[in-house]
Amino acid sequence: MDDFNWISTVKTNLLLLHIGGIWPRGDGTHKLNLYTIYAIFITFTFTTYHCFSQIINFFFVDDLQALTESIFISLIQSMALVKAFYILKNMRILKNILKNLETNKMLQPRNLKQIKMVQPSLTQWRLLSQMFWISAVFAMCLFGAFPIVESTYKEFRLPYLAWYPFDTKSSPFYEIMYLHQFVSSYTIAIVDIGADTLIAALNVFVATQCEILCDNIRNINGSVEEMDSKWKECFTHHKEILKVARHCQKFFNWIVLMQFCASVICIGLTMFQLTLVVSFSSEFFSSLFYFGAITVQIFMYCWFGNEVELKSSKILYATFEANWVEAPHQVKKNILIFAIRCQNPIKMSSLNVFYLTLETFMAIFRTSWSYFAVLRQIQNRISEE
Repeated sequence: MDDFNWISTVKTNLLLLHIGGIWPRGDGTHKLNLYTIYAIFITFTFTTYHCFSQIINFFFVDDLQALTESIFISLIQSMALVKAFYILKNMRILKNILKNLETNKMLQPRNLKQIKMVQPSLTQWRLLSQMFWISAVFAMCLFGAFPIVESTYKEFRLPYLAWYPFDTKSSPFYEIMYLHQFVSSYTIAIVDIGADTLIAALNVFVATQCEILCDNIRNINGSVEEMDSKWKECFTHHKEILKVARHCQKFFNWIVLMQFCASVICIGLTMFQLTLVVSFSSEFFSSLFYFGAITVQIFMYCWFGNEVELKSSKILYATFEANWVEAPHQVKKNILIFAIRCQNPIKMSSLNVFYLTLETFMAIFRTSWSYFAVLRQIQNRISEE
């Protein structure tokens, strides 16, 4: 049977990261070539400058609604810089993970049954990735078109509140910066979506490897020598899965930690923003789609991280379901050690602070609701005064 191409699942993500300037071709990192020059130009001209100008604008805003609007947009967009930095920092680790999945025979499905077994998880990932894409792209389109739809372009209103060292309320500076903000927002979205869906895909790969291992364990049979060999292969496979999981966590530890912290604030601010804007206006729908994108973004992390824990916990049960009675005495000892080790499932986490589980997802929303309630109280007090 031909090898299963795990990399084909994430080829769109790698293409997005390549367009965003943070994924050079080949097995290495950036070198002194045209692509590196392109990457530096994209990063500093669009991503970095756009985020920096929005952050500086915080100090010039004295209206609560305008401040919350600036924060919840710029905070999430600034995360693209964080993700780009850690992808570049851990580029070799990430490429080694993908290369290992592609070349390591131990991590390959052994038959069509196992290929069909992993397809539902990959389909779930594709579905959530598409939902994330649609929500984010619609939000970017609505934010970008807001001044035109509301006719505020006549007042030289830009799509995003930002500070510039020159007057943008005159031509041609207004038109240039309008185009700059529009391109920058999509450049940031490409990096952000590409990184998030790639991290979710890595969790899917770990979870599906656990499924394949369970199936291999349940189907151990044959002569004593064959059973001995197959059990040893399963032990090695489990070690490889743990190795991949450790490398994945080393890659996205800080990304997930900072994304969760930023999302807690942004979800609360977005809910607050939805209560301030005019219902069913373009600004309302842009904030709504933005809220949907953040929700799907966090849900992807937590759902597929939760899947890793659930499917790795089944390895212990698969061990007891296997034909271990007829195994050699020494192999039985190894099976017992293996079973004890599998009592603790694989838990994907961020520096052991946040575990990628559905409980964490609910905790994020509870905390965001608390921030939203505080902002509503402040707004009510300001209105009464």
